[in-house]
Amino acid sequence: MRVMGIAGSLRQSSYNRALLAAAVELAPEGMTIEPYEGLADIPMYNGDLDTDELRPASVVDLKRRIAEADALFIVSPEYNYSVPGVLKNAIDWASRPGYKSVLSGKPAAIGGASGGGIGTARMQVHLREVLYATLVHVMPHPGLLVGAAQTKFSDGRLTDEATRQFLANFLRDFHAFAAARRG
Repeated sequence: MRVMGIAGSLRQSSYNRALLAAAVELAPEGMTIEPYEGLADIPMYNGDLDTDELRPASVVDLKRRIAEADALFIVSPEYNYSVPGVLKNAIDWASRPGYKSVLSGKPAAIGGASGGGIGTARMQVHLREVLYATLVHVMPHPGLLVGAAQTKFSDGRLTDEATRQFLANFLRDFHAFAAARRG
């Protein structure tokens, strides 16, 4: 199973990029997580450019990668209690045409890491709503919430053993969920 991993942060040293790297490392047998690094290249959504002739190459690449993936794993920080604009923008581009997009029917799991005590709980609620609107099948789970991230990561690596074990179990559950959705 090929999973497209998306970190909703542009910072190279973000906790969420490190969380995605840990997921690549801890993915269960039969699952490969491939990080997507193109968020910074995607222009702000503009319906005037959303035609076969004018669509930016970065958007064409994003949509192709989503279409080729069996599932999505999205980890993101929380900005002002919600989804970072760069991530929402990518979802807006990928969600076109409505109800027939590359996102429609795609299994996904979400999570996030932050320095706060509740991790990215509020962002995940908003992201779930956005993904439901695009017909993504979000794994029903309380969430991968990594709070107090500054105590769980060191030198860009997830080092907290309990969090690593939770992530490994989460990914195992996601593998089973996504496989059941694929038939």
